[in-house]
Amino acid sequence: MSSLLTVLIALCMPIIATHSQAEIVLGESVFVGQSSGDRTISSYLGIPFAEPPTAERRWKVSQRIRYPQRVYPANAFAPACYQGDHISTWYRDIVSGFGGDPSTIISPAVSEDCLYLNLWKPAIVEEPLPVIIFVHGGSNAGGWAWEPNYYGENLARKGAIVITVAYRLGAFGFLAHPGLTETNFGLSDIVTALEWVKHYIAGVGGDPANVTVMGESSGASNLSHLLAMPSARGLFHRMIHQSAGWALSQSISFEDGQLLGQKLQKHLKATSIDSMREFSAKDIESAASSIYRDVGFDPIVDANSLSSTPLYAALQPSTQTVDLLIGSNADEWKIYIEADDSVDKWLDANIDKNLHIDLKKALADASPTRQLDSLRTAVNYVCPSLALASVTNGQIKQSWVYYFSRQRKGKQAEEMGAYHGAELPYVFDTHDDWLPTGSADRALTEKAMSYWFNFALTGSPNSADTPYWPPYTAETATVQQLDYPVRTISHPSQGLCKVFEKSP
Repeated sequence: MSSLLTVLIALCMPIIATHSQAEIVLGESVFVGQSSGDRTISSYLGIPFAEPPTAERRWKVSQRIRYPQRVYPANAFAPACYQGDHISTWYRDIVSGFGGDPSTIISPAVSEDCLYLNLWKPAIVEEPLPVIIFVHGGSNAGGWAWEPNYYGENLARKGAIVITVAYRLGAFGFLAHPGLTETNFGLSDIVTALEWVKHYIAGVGGDPANVTVMGESSGASNLSHLLAMPSARGLFHRMIHQSAGWALSQSISFEDGQLLGQKLQKHLKATSIDSMREFSAKDIESAASSIYRDVGFDPIVDANSLSSTPLYAALQPSTQTVDLLIGSNADEWKIYIEADDSVDKWLDANIDKNLHIDLKKALADASPTRQLDSLRTAVNYVCPSLALASVTNGQIKQSWVYYFSRQRKGKQAEEMGAYHGAELPYVFDTHDDWLPTGSADRALTEKAMSYWFNFALTGSPNSADTPYWPPYTAETATVQQLDYPVRTISHPSQGLCKVFEKSP
C-alpha cells in the first residue's frame, strides 16, 4: 500500500469513529460511506464504476473506471441516467391508487454522467459473501438504481453484498444507427458493472465466484440478454428474473433499429452520428420520445454486442448455463387496462383467430377485466418466462418459478391487484408508508427475502426455515405461490400458455 493511501486512510479514521462512517479501499482510492444505526450494515452510495459517458463519449461502449489516489465521499446517490418523467408519473399513479399523496414522489436529478453503483454490506465479514446485483426496470427509458424499493440494507442483513447499478437509458443506451459499429450500450454498462464486481468485490468481502444478477421488468429483460452476450460470459452464476419475458424471443430487427436511428437524426436535423453528439441531452430525449413512442427500447440483436435472442442462446450447448429463479405477478397488466379495452378487441388485433375459442374457454370463469388482464399478463410475462424456465431446467442447472399473488388489504388495494412491481417491497423489505402493510405482509416478506437469499447463496431457494419449493417442471408447471400462506401450485396460466404454443 502506498504511503499516500495510508495517510488518506488514517485521515478518514477519526471521521469514521465520530460520525458512524465506514470506508472501503478500491484500487488506489478510499471510499467513505456510512454505517446503519445499529452499525451492522455499511452502505456506499454513488460509486463510479465506468468512465463518464459525456457527450463526446455518447454511444460508445462503456469502460471500467480506474481510480486515482484520492478520497471519495460515498454517502449520497448520484444523478439518474438521462430520462423523461414517465417513471415518476408511474409512481405517482401507484401512490394515488392506494390513496396516498402523489406529491411525495419527486423526480430525481438526471445526467449523462450517471454510471454509478450503490453497495450495502454487513459491517463485519468473516467469510466471502454471495453478491446480489440488482438492475432496475423502467422500460429501458426511465428508472434509477436508488428508487426507494431498491434500498439494499435489509436484504444485506441476510448475509449478502447487495449492489444496485445504473445503465444508460432510451436513445442514449439503445440506439442503433448505420454510423455506429455497436448498439445496446445500456447492456454494455451492465457488463461493465459486472466487470467492476469481478475486479473489486473480493476486496470488500464478496465472493467473485458467487454472483447473482437480479432484475425486474426491463431490468430482468436486460439480464436475460446477457446470456447471448459474449462479453458477459463468466461474470455471473445465477439469475433472478422478475416480471419480464416479452423480449425473450423477439425484438425489432437490427435494420429496423437503424432506420429508427436515422429518423432520430433527421428529426434533429443532424448530418451524421458525430453531429448528433453535439446536441443536448434534453434535445435528444425530447426527439426520441416521439420517434420511439410505439417501439420502445428493447435490446437489439446486432450480431456484434448481442449474438441472438435469449431463448435461442439458452438452447445452444456453448451458452453459459445459470441457475434461474423466475416469475411474475398475478395482475401485471390490470393497472394498464383502459375503459374501452375489451377481450375481443385485443384478440382480434393480436392473436390468430383459430385460437380465440380455446383462449376464451380457458378464461370462461373470469370477469371481462380479469380475462384481459390474464391474457396480456400471460403473453407478455408468464408464457415466455415458463419457456425460459423449461430450457434452463436440467441435470446440472435448475430453474425455480414463482407466482406472486399477494394483494394488500382494502378496497383500493383490491382494485390494484398484484400489480407490476408489487413484489419488490417484499423482496427488499422496503414497504412504503402509503402501502397497507399488515402482519401477513411482514410474514411473506421474511419468506420472500429468505428464498431470494438462499438462491443467491446456494442456487436453490430452499432452506430449513422456508416451505419447500420444488424445481420447475414443464409437465406440471409447478410454481411457488408467493402469498399468505406460501404454497406450491400449478401455474394458473398454464392452460393459456398451452394455447399460445399453437400459434403459427
